[in-house]
Amino acid sequence: MNKKREKHHLSFNINGVEHRLSVLPWVTLLDAIRENLSLTGTKKGCDHGQCGACTVLIDGRRILSCLTLAVMKNGASITTIEGIAKEDELHPLQQAFIEYDAFQCGYCTPGQICSAIGMLNEGKAQTREEVQELMSGNLCRCGANRGIIDAIMDVKRKMYE
Repeated sequence: MNKKREKHHLSFNINGVEHRLSVLPWVTLLDAIRENLSLTGTKKGCDHGQCGACTVLIDGRRILSCLTLAVMKNGASITTIEGIAKEDELHPLQQAFIEYDAFQCGYCTPGQICSAIGMLNEGKAQTREEVQELMSGNLCRCGANRGIIDAIMDVKRKMYE
């Protein structure tokens, strides 16, 4: 058999659940999550790493899953938007997005929330301007940017200061 066509057997802990799957070597993490595991909260936007809709957390750090091959993250602990809330309780950022009207169509929202959590975990964003800069890789085509930054700043004040 052609080695390039051989499937790789992978294991991930996604949202606290162990998953095993077999994928071809060129399958992105985004496609593995959406197509193989049916976790469709993570969105495919540009498929070139320019919009941030595909952002997930790996060990608490934000990554663009459309630019990451699934085989590169074998054994990783991954959190998608489906794993952010705890049981029936929304994550504070999810609640803040509602309170600050930080979404319109909602397409970018999963990536925005995952990216914001990762950014806050990094501890680099101290000012509104820094938050704007560090979130600039996540695009909102509807124009909810002010609400998004307001929501993040509110959660930052309440949880990270």
